[in-house]
Amino acid sequence: MKTYNQNNNFQIIENQRFDQERALYGSEKLKVINCAFDGPADGESAFKECRDISVDKCFLNLRYPFWHNSYLEIKNSEMTSQCRAALWYTDHADITDTKLHGIKALRECRDIDIDRCDIISPEFGWSVNNLNVKNTTAQGEYFVMRCQNLDFKNFSLNGKYSFQYIKNARFINCDFDTKDAFWHSENVTVENSTVKGEYLAWYSDRLTLINCKIIGTQPFCYCSNLKLINCEMIDCDLAFEKSCVEADIHSHIVSVKNPYRGYIKAESIGEIIIDDEKSVKEACVIETERELSETH
Repeated sequence: MKTYNQNNNFQIIENQRFDQERALYGSEKLKVINCAFDGPADGESAFKECRDISVDKCFLNLRYPFWHNSYLEIKNSEMTSQCRAALWYTDHADITDTKLHGIKALRECRDIDIDRCDIISPEFGWSVNNLNVKNTTAQGEYFVMRCQNLDFKNFSLNGKYSFQYIKNARFINCDFDTKDAFWHSENVTVENSTVKGEYLAWYSDRLTLINCKIIGTQPFCYCSNLKLINCEMIDCDLAFEKSCVEADIHSHIVSVKNPYRGYIKAESIGEIIIDDEKSVKEACVIETERELSETH
């Protein structure tokens, strides 16, 4: 738990039900165990403006529970689909073994660690700084947008429009089934991962993929400083349009269209399309294994 001094005594609340608005407003040094935030009063903002809070084995079915919190621990708990906008304007939070199933579950937060969680949350994680996620699954549209300083490990995602406008991020051993991912991203590295979906990473800058499997139509268009190292591309057509790219691909590419600058090396390429007079084929070196073997 991210508290200033864990040796200080904490008040303990156990086995209670709360449904009133701002039930524990402004609390400090509090452990809440096996409690339910639910009921006919439909109270919201249970932990608003709290500090040094531990929540364990709790059921949260009301809105806006953790706004303006500092030093928060949530574990072994459930936030239902009715628990919308659960964490906003909160810093220094550890969330483990917990279900986050409400829309907009994380916004405008910083220094957040998530481990072994199940996330079903559209518009999750907007404008977050310093977000670490591991051993977690997620579903939701517009997942993690306009965030910076991200570290994801052993993570899987199903949802559209993910990781747009992010900066300074690393993804290791991840599985993405997503559309329009990494648009306008900056300084992102993806390693040992599978990225499936249409229109991957358009307008990105300094995106690097290492030992990755890439699946889907029209990836990597209008990119700057794009690097693909020891990657595989499956069902990828119309790739790299107007992009500055350095790509080492150990598979077939269906088609490449109007690459702007750099080089593309692949086992084979079905079609190279140059139909824009502003694009010059010679500006981007394109080689296949057959051409390389004939040269050598």
